[in-house]
Amino acid sequence: MSLYYAIGSPTLDLSADDLRAGLFEALEKLGKRKKVLALPPDITRYHSRAGELTRYAWQYYGDALTDVMPALGTHVAMSKAEAETMFGDMPQSLIRVHNWRDGIVTLGEVPAEFIHEQSEGKLHFPWPAQVGRLVAEGGHDLILSPGQVVPHEVIGMANYNKNLLVGTGGKEGINKSHYLGAVYGMERIMGRADNPVRRVLNYAAKHFAAHLPVVYAHTVVAMNDEGRLVTRGLFIGDDEECFLRASELSLKVNFRMMDREIRKAVVLLDPKEFRSTWLGNKAVYRTRMAMADGGELLVLAPGVKEFGEDKTIDHLIRKYGYVGTPEVLRLTEENEDLSANLSAAAHLIHGSSEGRFRITYAPGHLSKEEVEGVNFGYANLEEMLKKYDIAKLQEGFQTVDGEEIYYISNPALGLWAYEDRFRASS
Repeated sequence: MSLYYAIGSPTLDLSADDLRAGLFEALEKLGKRKKVLALPPDITRYHSRAGELTRYAWQYYGDALTDVMPALGTHVAMSKAEAETMFGDMPQSLIRVHNWRDGIVTLGEVPAEFIHEQSEGKLHFPWPAQVGRLVAEGGHDLILSPGQVVPHEVIGMANYNKNLLVGTGGKEGINKSHYLGAVYGMERIMGRADNPVRRVLNYAAKHFAAHLPVVYAHTVVAMNDEGRLVTRGLFIGDDEECFLRASELSLKVNFRMMDREIRKAVVLLDPKEFRSTWLGNKAVYRTRMAMADGGELLVLAPGVKEFGEDKTIDHLIRKYGYVGTPEVLRLTEENEDLSANLSAAAHLIHGSSEGRFRITYAPGHLSKEEVEGVNFGYANLEEMLKKYDIAKLQEGFQTVDGEEIYYISNPALGLWAYEDRFRASS
């Protein structure tokens, strides 16, 4: 078990050449490989720079890189245009689409007793350690998993074995892991590398996936004081150390611990990344611990056209709405369609303000009736963009027409929390 490359600090700004050189140095240490599989994220993680790292791996290995399977989880497959944006001139003939419903292999099962223990007695079911069939049976002598470590609503800190066991996992494993995190409590998980969901994945990786030749390449990406995205770290290894090192740095550069609450937040969702509330509710997840009771979260969502990227999940979100934890738990208990799609139930919990503050969506492609039908407020996007000119707004607190707001241009890049609320949730 090794850490092959590690560099990072809160002031570092890694260029494309730096990333390429760092990856090549790590791959040199691994020695020759005959058949390589890359497992990058999809376009919804474009800013992770994982697309670049995958292209550099192709440049390094040439024909030995035989397969690139984006770790879609339940997301829809990327279009050709999105793949070109993500991977540049890497041949699209290398790309394989993960079939999370049917194309999976179950490596083993985490015992129900362990889930019961980690959920503090709230849940009692076994958890299947599932991966894509190509991962399990492809005969690769290297599985390269590039991605960004950043605070995450389900797993505390994104990436590491989540990319393998959830990103290329199957319906049951994805559903149950999401539900475990939601039932345990998002505020108790976000920003924490060690938590119940991660412990379940670590158990599965140790007992059932240790034979897979996985090497992780973790980036840490943040926004600098000028509002420009910069890469603060690159950590490459085949064990937990590279993840923990990246997590430590991510908390320093992605976590905004605030000494006062936000009364009005205005959050922009980049239309290239966010087409649904399934993804766009990062605006809720990442700010929920910073929002004041009675405040308002306004989400500017020009690309949002649906609720769930999967048709079944979209239907469930429309049917039940974002109604808060107690009601979602009751609905899940009483309705077979929701209990059979626990990741949708978890999403409904994560996307609620729990009645503490108002969530207002200004979407590009959803009607007022659709938005209000899922228990969100609605605002006209054109009017909101005139009032809150994103070309003039700066990150953080500022005053617009006499109103104090807190502006966030990309919620996927951070976690915001009011210090007293974060400490109380520990």
